[in-house]
Amino acid sequence: MSQLTDCTEEKLDLSQNAIKVLEKRYLKRDAQGKPVEEPKDLFLRVASTLAEADKKFGSTQEEVDETTKEFYDFITKRYFMPNSPTLMNAGRELGQLAACFVLPVEDSLEGIFETVKNTALIHKSGGGTGFSFSRLRPKNDVVRSTMGVSSGPVSFMEVFNAATEAVKQGGTRRGANMGILRIDHPDILDFINCKSDNFKLNNFNISVAITDKFMEALKANTDYELIHPRTKQPVGKLNAKAVFDLIVEGAWKNGEPGIIFIDHMNSDNPTPLIGEIESTNPCGEVPLLPYEACNLGSINLGLMLKGEEGNYSVDWDKLAKVTRMAIHFLDNVIAINNYPLPQISEMVQNNRKIGLGVMGWADMLMKMGIAYNSEEGTKLASQVMEFIDYESKVKSIELSKERGRFGNFKGSVYDGKNFLYNKYKGKSAGIITDEMWAELDKQIEQFGIRNATTTCIAPTGTISMIASASGGVEPLFGLVFIRDVMDGTIMMEINPIFEQYARKHGFYSDELMKKISIDGTAAHCDQVPEEAKKIFVAAHDVSPYWHVKMQAAFQLHTDNAVSKTVNFEENATRKDVADSYILAYENNLKGITVYRNNSRQFQPMNLEKKDDKKMPEIKAIDEPKAETKVELPEAQHEGEEHKCPECGAVLGYGEGCFICLNCGYSGCS
Repeated sequence: MSQLTDCTEEKLDLSQNAIKVLEKRYLKRDAQGKPVEEPKDLFLRVASTLAEADKKFGSTQEEVDETTKEFYDFITKRYFMPNSPTLMNAGRELGQLAACFVLPVEDSLEGIFETVKNTALIHKSGGGTGFSFSRLRPKNDVVRSTMGVSSGPVSFMEVFNAATEAVKQGGTRRGANMGILRIDHPDILDFINCKSDNFKLNNFNISVAITDKFMEALKANTDYELIHPRTKQPVGKLNAKAVFDLIVEGAWKNGEPGIIFIDHMNSDNPTPLIGEIESTNPCGEVPLLPYEACNLGSINLGLMLKGEEGNYSVDWDKLAKVTRMAIHFLDNVIAINNYPLPQISEMVQNNRKIGLGVMGWADMLMKMGIAYNSEEGTKLASQVMEFIDYESKVKSIELSKERGRFGNFKGSVYDGKNFLYNKYKGKSAGIITDEMWAELDKQIEQFGIRNATTTCIAPTGTISMIASASGGVEPLFGLVFIRDVMDGTIMMEINPIFEQYARKHGFYSDELMKKISIDGTAAHCDQVPEEAKKIFVAAHDVSPYWHVKMQAAFQLHTDNAVSKTVNFEENATRKDVADSYILAYENNLKGITVYRNNSRQFQPMNLEKKDDKKMPEIKAIDEPKAETKVELPEAQHEGEEHKCPECGAVLGYGEGCFICLNCGYSGCS
């Protein structure tokens, strides 16, 4: 281990903001709450704990030591970050490393409260939970055992919400929930409106599970049938357009409900004989069967380049190596994870789903001089994700040779069906050919595959702060932010890629940066060259069309789903939201989240409004930092619902998830 010990003496390449987040949320603490480890100790703890899993499959101590060094290097170099529970709990007593779980909600009082109990255990362990309430009978339905009447799904969601509020996750994470109801459930109208008050069900994201039948009725402007969940018989009809308009109205007002396309999700269910997908995790990017869990991690694409400023290209060899190592790492998580329920442990061991995704996508594009909202940008997205998908399968097949295929392989989509070739035939983005997919199918037929899923693009709010990367596959929220650091001192934080470009091309000035900080975009600044405006776009510079097209480019080669937010300007119309939903369906997305600026009673990820107040004097920071979000102003509503449970700062909203931009607390990942 001497080589590794020497390695840990090297100075870590972490921003001050990353160190702050690690200190507040991840490092081990003593009884008085004082950190008892440094960031390098945390990363070594994680790397060594995950490498030790190799011993279960016959590795020697010498081989484990080498793997520990490799894991340590690719995390500390910020090439890859696992999800927060893995960083927090690996090598510690709790040992629960998965981010998200889905639990069934059965149509009985005993079943409902059994799930409430299991939810509390999961939240205590640091995980988030997703539920479908679609099995529950509608309100006022007769309960034969008591001759009473049912109170309906929304009423029981309030029970889950209260239980979540009561459970604090060890001072690190508070429980987050996803609540889903099928569009054909008789109580769908109550569900659509259940979060019209921003201060109800505040521990839930909600999404409507939309079916192909509903979309066909919407297109034809006809009624569709409501189905009783117990009898499976029609019990009424609603007009599809009227219901769709209600969903759009809610999303336009405050971003909820979201929508998932449940039939699209089930068309990609890798183990259809085991069950039907009913729900997702809290942010919607992991469709899971009941009692499944998924552990996630993300590659920092901004560091997967070679060349220099003005002449960057994708380093495919580096990306392949990091991808394969990440799959090894994530499969090891399953091998050592301490799951909170035996049913979850059994299901996870049999399906072994993992979710490798990306962050730093906006960083990669900006470094390469490619506009986010362009055909060139979406083509590169398709190529990058196609490559990651392919390399992840290559490694999963290798692991299957060494460790065995996932338990539910028989009858799965991979079982002798040329699945990969048939799925991707004729859809090459120019990196992986049809013949390469066909060859993988032959290997799977011979050796199996280790993981039922390998790819998933999750929110990276907190881990992207640690990695100093842009979040997930989102564009930047803004190029320049104003931050109040202490005692009224105001500092300007500039995206370092933008700052370097501006200085090199001779248009940098403090005054210009102040001007950009007002609304985060350079689009309306005459001093910024047109070419720079194309490359350095902020979220509100990107039209909904390109938001959806970018999500679709990544979705094609993502086994699970893609967490992304379509950001609308405040003056966006309901039709704009509706058009985005239709476009998402037509582009085979599995779900979509929209957020219209200023549509909640608090403003997430605020930028100054031009007429709010005079710009303060600003002290420039001494050294460039990675993009860091502005500290939020005081909430417009004093309710605790929108304050971070850890540090009291106002919660922000991005990638379909709440996040504290001060300490890194996240409601999702």
